[in-house]
Amino acid sequence: MKRNRLVMTLISILFGLIVGAIALLIAGFNPLEAYGVMLKGVFGKPKYISWTIIRSTPLILTGLSVAFAFRTGLFNIGAEGQFIIGSLVTTLVGYFIKLPPIIHPIVAILAGCLAGALWAGFAGFLKSKFGINEVITTIMLNWIALYFSNFIVFTDKFKRPNKEASYKILESAHINILEKWKTSEVGKAFLKNNDFLKDFLNPPVNYGFIIAILVAILIWYILKHTTLGYQLRAVGFNKDAAEYGGIDVKKNIVISMMIAGALSGLAGAVQVLGVSKETAILVMMEGYGFDGIAVSLIAGNNPLSCIPAALLFGGLKYGGSKLQPTIGAPFEVINIIIGIIVFFIAMPKLTEIITSIKGRKRGGKVENNK
Repeated sequence: MKRNRLVMTLISILFGLIVGAIALLIAGFNPLEAYGVMLKGVFGKPKYISWTIIRSTPLILTGLSVAFAFRTGLFNIGAEGQFIIGSLVTTLVGYFIKLPPIIHPIVAILAGCLAGALWAGFAGFLKSKFGINEVITTIMLNWIALYFSNFIVFTDKFKRPNKEASYKILESAHINILEKWKTSEVGKAFLKNNDFLKDFLNPPVNYGFIIAILVAILIWYILKHTTLGYQLRAVGFNKDAAEYGGIDVKKNIVISMMIAGALSGLAGAVQVLGVSKETAILVMMEGYGFDGIAVSLIAGNNPLSCIPAALLFGGLKYGGSKLQPTIGAPFEVINIIIGIIVFFIAMPKLTEIITSIKGRKRGGKVENNK
């Protein structure tokens, strides 16, 4: 089963690249040259690898959020809003609360997770108490989160003068790797003789990627090897059977949404503490939560598979950003590739038919040879 899913995912990625190549040909560009630019844009320099990891980190967590909800029978469309709320609360804690360096980011991260959990938990409560579909409530909460975030950022004590963003978080809340060491005399002297490490550490490399991997392992363990995970999956498979077996369905719906919300809130927290250091005034959704849906689908809703799926997604996005300035190809081709990949993954029957036809043809050839 797992092997079939992997094969279908690889076929979907191949189809995405083929359709992307056709789109590039129609637009008058050489697909091989374009894909070469994308690969160089990811692996060409150490700092490109760093930026790919940085771009992928929040996608691992929002992908986990959506995947976790899927595995428990819920469709979390609200990862975007939970990400925004997590970012906002993390920035508030990072700027207004003064704590020692090690404690400050931990408190800020926990605050972001709690904010995301409560935001999603409200949708879970409405689902369990009144039967309101979580798709509707989470979509509405996305927009409420966006405008609420803008409202808070616009307050006098929080908005930076002449900037469309909040004040920067305090340095004690940063989670960047070797941040102070890089600017110290010892660090400068060491990096001067190590070009690879100097280039790799040039972007805002932070502990977010490590946190995301550890959280993915934790979520996998919870779902596979704990009583809570069993109850949540049982509710997802069959609510009536779970209730008959003595599981509190309503309670588990709320818990599931809260855990999913905490993961998206964590994505917002690590993005603020490690990369942006602020919350900007949003004109539109940033897309981390919506991209998390695609990551979850590519990963087959498997927590551990969200890591390579997010890296693929982040690589396509970051490497694709080099197309326009390098050869003039439109960036939209990346969205076409991603869309086709998701399209075929969301249609497993089609890929199953294609693989079965190929299998029958091979079988037919063998029989004819006999």
